[in-house]
Amino acid sequence: MTAKPVKFGIDVLLESKNLEDITIGLVCNATSLSTTGTHASVALLSKGFNVKKLFSPEHGFSAKGDDGAFISDDTDIITKLPIVSLYGEKLAPTANDLADIDLVIVDLPDIGARFYTYLWTMTYVMETCAANGKKLLILDRPNPIAKQFEFAEGPILEENCSSFIGRFPIPIKHNCTLGELARYFKSSQYPSLQLEIEAMKNWDRYENNNYPFFATSPAIQKRHTTYIYPGTCLFEGLNINEARGTEFPFEQFGAPWIDASLLRDKMLENSDVADLEIITFKATVAPYLNDICHGLRIIPKNLHSFKPVAYVIMLISLMARLFPNHLKERNYLTNVNPNGEKHLDKLLGLSNSLEKIITNKIDTNVPNWLNTVKPYLIYP
Repeated sequence: MTAKPVKFGIDVLLESKNLEDITIGLVCNATSLSTTGTHASVALLSKGFNVKKLFSPEHGFSAKGDDGAFISDDTDIITKLPIVSLYGEKLAPTANDLADIDLVIVDLPDIGARFYTYLWTMTYVMETCAANGKKLLILDRPNPIAKQFEFAEGPILEENCSSFIGRFPIPIKHNCTLGELARYFKSSQYPSLQLEIEAMKNWDRYENNNYPFFATSPAIQKRHTTYIYPGTCLFEGLNINEARGTEFPFEQFGAPWIDASLLRDKMLENSDVADLEIITFKATVAPYLNDICHGLRIIPKNLHSFKPVAYVIMLISLMARLFPNHLKERNYLTNVNPNGEKHLDKLLGLSNSLEKIITNKIDTNVPNWLNTVKPYLIYP
């Protein structure tokens, strides 16, 4: 029997509720689409919902802004609604932003990695809604890499490594939807918040199919990339180019000093869960802008059982042994971390993370995570 198509939270809301009498602020970007490809703001307005303003996360409303780049306020050319940036001068709406709003709706995509920042924009919105007595509605969407919880991966964030790429103690590959995490954060962080979740229909975290994937940011254009990204994003904290601007960003990596053939052979001696293709590319972003980089493309043999964090930590440890005079940490400058310091620690969620990688002191298993989050799951 063919499984029923998934309905996103926005689809369910449009079918089930009428909120004409209240004013709405919508947290979204250009990929906040219904399963039929209609933007949430357009769909809500066409149904008579009184959407007053939009709020946008990192990469802006267009979802095309550069990684970590300051985003200014804007106006949506289609709906003519004002767009308040939550990745510019502020990370959360102000009391003034919400003064004429009765209900805030969050409809943001996610890709299931702790350091993907739309998740943390949601928490800042939760925080300001709780502080200002505003109701919050999360329109849930799939986590494209969710599967059995045995495939969740840590480490759990240490609180001293809290940042905008990881505020609260959860694993890197958390296996939850934003709606489920919102329920968890309400309990642990914002108990006074008036929170409602519009759950999806027909979504099964174990099958995890029967819905369209929309590109969520400039480097995440394909669902395939999301399975590898929770590991390869760690390269942002090292002097390794993560291949932004190539055909396979975050699926491949390189640096001028990498002996790709040697690295490939040694890695295949240690792990057979992925094929490794030797590649060469010209860097279009730092590090090594305009230089030729040598590296590898990671091709998992089984996307659903692949553990990208453990795999890339093994890769980094191997590179430290093979190229000890070259591998170094990198300062990664962003709007929320202007000096770029300790980026690897913030990504991994551990202090002195490179040293711990090199000395094999990182355990990516998170056996207690399911028990922690189980009371908040919507799709058991």
